Amino acid sequence: MYNIIFLIINLLGGLGLFLYGMKLMGDGLENAAGDKLKGIFDRITSNPVKGVLTGTIVTAIIQSSSATTVMVVGFVNAGLMNLYQATSVIMGANIGTTITAQLITFKFDAFAPIFLAIGAVMILFCSKRKVKEVGQIILGFGILFLGLKLMSSAMSPLKDSVFFTNLILKLEGHTILGLLIGMMMTAVLQSSSASTGILVALASTGSLPLTVAIPILLGNNIGTCVTALISSIGTSITAKKAAVIHLLFNLIGAVIFLIIPVTFLANIVLSISPDVGAEAIPRQIANAHTLFNLVNTLLLLPLIKYLVAFVNKIIPGEDEKDVPGVKYIDERLLETPAIAFGQTTNEIVRMGEKAKENLKVAMNSFLQGDEELIKVAYNNEKIINLLEHDITRYLVKLSNSDLGDEQRAELAAYFHVVNDIERIGDH
Repeated sequence: MYNIIFLIINLLGGLGLFLYGMKLMGDGLENAAGDKLKGIFDRITSNPVKGVLTGTIVTAIIQSSSATTVMVVGFVNAGLMNLYQATSVIMGANIGTTITAQLITFKFDAFAPIFLAIGAVMILFCSKRKVKEVGQIILGFGILFLGLKLMSSAMSPLKDSVFFTNLILKLEGHTILGLLIGMMMTAVLQSSSASTGILVALASTGSLPLTVAIPILLGNNIGTCVTALISSIGTSITAKKAAVIHLLFNLIGAVIFLIIPVTFLANIVLSISPDVGAEAIPRQIANAHTLFNLVNTLLLLPLIKYLVAFVNKIIPGEDEKDVPGVKYIDERLLETPAIAFGQTTNEIVRMGEKAKENLKVAMNSFLQGDEELIKVAYNNEKIINLLEHDITRYLVKLSNSDLGDEQRAELAAYFHVVNDIERIGDH
């Protein structure tokens, strides 16, 4: 009993370090990317290949496909991205998340203390922000591998456990059960990378064969959709469709792979994995994860229009056009401050254009004595007041995010800019 409690405590502790390290590394990469990350989404076109590349790059930077998908739901909800663009970005996000899986299979855990020391020194003793950001990435990298090592150490006794060995043997040949386990793991952890990390840690002890890991990996990909589905609650119809497309994409891929015998899939993975033996299973798991998402994207990328058409049928309806209120900003984008900051700038510019338009209407109503124009000016003023309220509230929330010194200075100025624009918009 004591051993089980000790195992669970160490496993949870290692998982906590792994998740925190991944977040720290992702935040550091995001801060280092800064405005470049903000500009990536601005260059999305109707070209689906560019959308896939965008999703892959952004997810590789922020270290979370769930965060990327939530961001996409936010963009769609704001009307900045259509369903076709969103689908290709979501496909890319699935590929991007496999980079973390590939990364953690390298034997860096022995160097974790060195990464921790270097990262801590850079953060504590360097004054330049860019150096601190690099230090944050290195520190996160070290914590991630420290957590992975702790999880592996915690689960190493399982290879000698008769009960656990019998349990694994029962899972072989029961792909649906493995799929459900993977789904539940990722739905609870809200991170497919964390679920894959646990599989890699377990495999590194020699306790998990590849044929058992593959169905669980497929379940991980379905379970990660829960985050986007939850985030779509209370959004526009189109944003809900984007979240459902994410689920549909991963479901179709899982069904395709489940039709193929697991042993055949395992042989394909073995053929593309250079090493063999129990020690090579973590790398094979990462390769299986990458293979699934790459093949799934290649198969479904040409069928985006059919995916969108199907979702439009099961979720009918369109969003209202020209609804008063904010267009560019969305609560979901606050997860990625660099992008949220850029969208806030766009929203303030839009508010300025409306104030400029209202000033012209007010002048014409005065010069022409047109009462109808006065009514238009009153209505425009209400919209501008609403924008001022919503943007200011968003700026307050954004000010609590991890922003650079330049962005913080700009953010402070934005409060005054929004207030001044609101005054200009008054009649």
